[in-house]
Amino acid sequence: MPTSLLSAPTSKTKPVRRDDIRNVVIIAHVDHGKTTLVDCLLRQSGQFRDTELKGERILDSNDLERERGITILSKNISIPYRGVKINLIDTPGHADFGGEVERVVKMADGALVLVDAAEGPMPQTRFVLEKALQAGCRPIVVVNKVDRPDGRPHEALDEALELLAELGGEEQLDAAAYVFASSKEGYATTDPSKPTSDMRPLLDLLVDSLPGPEVDHEAPLQMMVTTLDWSEYVGRIAIGRVAAGTVEAGQMIDLHQKDSVKKVKIANLYVFDMLGRTAAASAEAGEIVAIEGLANVEIGDTITAVDSGEVLPRLKVDEPTLEMVFSVNNSPMVGREGKYVTTRQLKARLEKELERNVALRVEMIEGTEAYAVKGRGVLHLAILIETMRREGFELSVGKPRVIFKEIDGKNHEPFETLRVEVPTDAMGPVMELVGNRRGQVEEIAQRGEYSLIRFLIPSRGLIGLRTRLLNATRGTAIIHHRFDSYRAVEGEVPKRANGVLVSMTSGKAMPHAMFLLQDRSEMFVPPGTEVYEGMIVGENARDNDMIVNPCREKKLTNVRAAGSDENVILKPARELSLEAALEYIEDDELVEVTPESIRLRKILLTESARRRKGRS
Repeated sequence: MPTSLLSAPTSKTKPVRRDDIRNVVIIAHVDHGKTTLVDCLLRQSGQFRDTELKGERILDSNDLERERGITILSKNISIPYRGVKINLIDTPGHADFGGEVERVVKMADGALVLVDAAEGPMPQTRFVLEKALQAGCRPIVVVNKVDRPDGRPHEALDEALELLAELGGEEQLDAAAYVFASSKEGYATTDPSKPTSDMRPLLDLLVDSLPGPEVDHEAPLQMMVTTLDWSEYVGRIAIGRVAAGTVEAGQMIDLHQKDSVKKVKIANLYVFDMLGRTAAASAEAGEIVAIEGLANVEIGDTITAVDSGEVLPRLKVDEPTLEMVFSVNNSPMVGREGKYVTTRQLKARLEKELERNVALRVEMIEGTEAYAVKGRGVLHLAILIETMRREGFELSVGKPRVIFKEIDGKNHEPFETLRVEVPTDAMGPVMELVGNRRGQVEEIAQRGEYSLIRFLIPSRGLIGLRTRLLNATRGTAIIHHRFDSYRAVEGEVPKRANGVLVSMTSGKAMPHAMFLLQDRSEMFVPPGTEVYEGMIVGENARDNDMIVNPCREKKLTNVRAAGSDENVILKPARELSLEAALEYIEDDELVEVTPESIRLRKILLTESARRRKGRS
C-alpha cells in the first residue's frame, strides 16, 4: 500500500501512530446510504440534543443537496467513541463531483467503503476506492441496506472484496474487515440474519481495524490545504490535516503557493468537534484543523514552519471531460428577473468558484465576452449554473461539448463506462439507443427480473441519452456512468431527431394559437407565458425547425357560426429541468437561465439572420 503524501515523514525521527484519532473518509456510489449512515452514527453517539439533529440527511445542509437527495460538497464532523476521536469525512457519491473526493481523501488514513446489499459495488464505488487506495487509506467494507427484501449481502461483500483485489489491495484481503448494517433501522452486525440493537459493531470496527495517523511530532510544521470555507467576517478559512509538527494560533508560518512563498500569521485555529468547530490554542500532527487569517490561500497550498522549506507535492485532480460556453444574457428579457447581468459580474463569480471547485477550469474565449467552463459532466456544471441562478445571476449557456485530446498525434475523446439496470423485457430499446450512439456491450448479467448491461460509450453519446432511455423504458431504467479513458475518436453520433418551433414574434402565448399547433408538435411553454422572437416554444414532430406565431389570437366577430365556439383543450406543456434543457439544445441554440425561468432560444434571434448564417 503506498504511503499517503500527507503522512510522509519530514524529519529523521521515527514517525509514530496516534491512537486517539481516526481520520476516516466515507466513500460509496450515489444513493447507497452514506449520509443516512452518518445521521445514524450521530444520533446514537449520545453527544447531541434532539434539537441539534432535526430531520433526515443532517449533513446535506445545502438546499440543492436536500432537493436532489445527493451529496454535492464534502463535509467534516467528529464523533467521540471509547476515548478516540473519529473524524468522519462525508463525500459525494456522484462521479461528476469526483474532484471533491480526490482532495479530501488526502486527509484520511482509513476508508469506510459503503456498498448496497442489493446492488453491490457500482461504477462510482470503483472510482472512489481507487483514489482512496492511491492515497494510502486502509479500507473497511460496510454492506448497507441488509434489510432490503432483494438484498444479497454475502454476494455484495464478495463483489466488494473482488473489487478491492482488482484495484491493487490484495495484501488487505487477508485481514479485510467488514460489517453488515441497516442505516435506516439503525444497527450493524457481523451476521445479516441476526440484527443487533445499535451501531456499536461498526464503531468498534472503525477504532480497532483502522490505523491512527502516522505522525512526526519533532518535525517542523507541515500541512496541505485541501478544502476552503468562507466567512463574511474573516474571509477564507483553510482546512486540512496537519502532516507533521504542531500548529498554534497566532503562529507565523510560510504559505507556499504556486509561484511564491509568503510569511503570514495564523489568526485563529479550530479543530472539528461534533457537528461544528471549536477554537484551539494548538493542534498536533494527525489532527484535521481549520485556520483563519490566510487572506489569499488556495486549495493545494502547503503551510510550513518559517524557513523550513519542506513543501508537499501539490494536489492534482483528474482533468475535465466536458465544456460549456457561459455568456451574459442578451435576450429581449434581460434584467427583468436577475440582479447580476454584466460580464464583469459573471467573470468575478466564476473566479470565486475556481477557488473551491478544484475540478473546474475557466478560460475566456478570445474575441468574445464569453467563457469556456470545463467540468466533469453535465451535472457538475448544472449544479454551478443552478447555484448561480439562485444567487440572482442571468446567463446564457451553450450546448455541452466533450474535450478532445491529442495523444501521439491522433485525436482522442473521453469514453465512459455506462451501466444500465432495466427490466429484461425492456432491454431492446436500451440496446438500440446505446448502439446508435456508438456504445459497445461489455457485459450482460441477470438479477431476478432485471438485466444489468455494461457498455463502453463515447462521452458525446451520453449527452441527451438519459432522457431518451427513461422515455423508452417508461422510467424503469437505472442509469450510472463514470469516466473510463481517452480513446481514438469514433464516428459521428446522431443529433436530435426533431426540429423545434421558433417564435416569430414577441408577446404572450395564446391558447388559440397553441391549440392549432399541438397536433404537430409538443409545447414547452404553457398559455400566458411571455415569449420573444427567436425563443423556442416547442418541439416539431418533424426533423426541421418551424417558424410559428404562438401569440395569434382568435378573430372575434359578431356573427355566430356552428363550431366556432368549441372548447380549447390543451395538452400540458413539457417542463424541462436545467440538465434536460442543456442536453436538449443543439449547436445553434442556447439555454437562457434566470432566477425565475429556464428558456430555450436560438443564438441568432431573427429568421433573416439565421438564413444569412445558413447561406454563408
